[in-house]
Amino acid sequence: MFDVTIIGCGVIGASLAYKLSRYDLNVLILERENDVAMGTTKANSAIVHAGYDPAAGTLMAKLNVDGSAQMEALCQTLDVAYKRIGSLVLAFNDQEQQTLHQLCRNGIANHVPGLQLLSGEEVKALEPNLADNVCAALLAPTAAIVDPWGLCLAEAEVSVRNGVELRLNSGVTGIDDLGDHILVHTVSGSYQTRYLVNCSGTHGHEISAMVGPAEWQATPSRGEYYLLDKTSGSLVQHVIFQCPSDVGKGVLLSPTVHGNLIVGPNAEPVEDMDNCATTLAGLDEVAASSRKSVPAVDLRQSIRNFSGVRAVTSESDFIIRPSAHAPHLLHVCGIKSPGLSAAPAIADYAIDQLQTIGLELREKPSWDGSRKQIRFRGLSQAEKAAVIARDPQYGRVICRCETITEGEIVAAIHSPIPPCSIDGIKRRAGAGMGRCQGGFCGPRVLEILAREMHKDSMDILQDGRGTQLLLGRTKGGANA
Repeated sequence: MFDVTIIGCGVIGASLAYKLSRYDLNVLILERENDVAMGTTKANSAIVHAGYDPAAGTLMAKLNVDGSAQMEALCQTLDVAYKRIGSLVLAFNDQEQQTLHQLCRNGIANHVPGLQLLSGEEVKALEPNLADNVCAALLAPTAAIVDPWGLCLAEAEVSVRNGVELRLNSGVTGIDDLGDHILVHTVSGSYQTRYLVNCSGTHGHEISAMVGPAEWQATPSRGEYYLLDKTSGSLVQHVIFQCPSDVGKGVLLSPTVHGNLIVGPNAEPVEDMDNCATTLAGLDEVAASSRKSVPAVDLRQSIRNFSGVRAVTSESDFIIRPSAHAPHLLHVCGIKSPGLSAAPAIADYAIDQLQTIGLELREKPSWDGSRKQIRFRGLSQAEKAAVIARDPQYGRVICRCETITEGEIVAAIHSPIPPCSIDGIKRRAGAGMGRCQGGFCGPRVLEILAREMHKDSMDILQDGRGTQLLLGRTKGGANA
């Protein structure tokens, strides 16, 4: 019998597991994919929003500001990349200047610190590559950029190290409310739990419907992106927004913590919650909108296009409340933007809700919530020499674009949540993140995975289920 079972191991589920791992509880995470961070967590803008956008008085506003305030210290504790660079919302006409004033007033009501309204001259002094017709901007200095899948992985790994159980490939197929506990059926077996938390992202309504009529309607929205080479990473120094609309915060341009430039997203309603296709029309829309803000953006420097699906629902606010049909089921759903920014505070609020419905908490006498990683590229020459002396595998560079060593890849493979794919290594160690996107290092990473995991190379995946790279062998026995 588990005390708490969490459905979904994106950044919301992982944040909750991380904070629950501090307590003397038996906690289980059920994840339908073969790795953590496989949904919206790995396909978003990677922005920690300041909190001026959500309507004052909403749960979204409170948790955005609270989560943003926690994020820097959390990332430092977990050794996750984070940079506070600030954001700018641009205005191109008098009407949009009025929108900036509204956003500023709203941000002040939300207790966002440091907001400033800038003239066109002031904002162009900060960002000389902005369009000439930018006439004003709202500066939010507390906005930041972060590694979203790195945060999710770190929290999940520390949770597992502190006793949380993680079951991958365990999509939920049914839920039985048995009064004093819940029986959760999955493709990997059935599990008894006293409390169940629905953190299943875009599929949250499906979990809700397993215990009674669905409590909200899913209206998912897909956003497409360009990721540009590091040669474009310094084109802007802040997160650059346009004035928000009814469908979202619009197309942005932002440096990433890895040194690239991210451009996007658009907003397109989709029926399939897993439809992460990229389209010519969608990318053309992103291109045209981005050039309105920064005409000099060179989308020929794109090294990857991708899309993510937002967990938009018929409710405008986050859905964090007990089920109307099963009192021991807590929904943590509809976590669209600024969900990443709010994630630490969402976890706190969810724990408060669990206590309200009966969960008792007792802190463990000892708990280590920290994590450290060796990132060879960032070490001094003396530190590199010392690391190589301890483990010669750190002296062999596998990914030339990102200077990722065999030692880092092997450490990722033997981490608390071992990857089963080449992209799993990419998210953990960074191999394949660079200009060639794994074109050079991918085959070598595959070999290392097969060697370290004692698997046939034919069984190594590119990413999710069904993404085998090698489909047969030549007559001589070599992989083909």
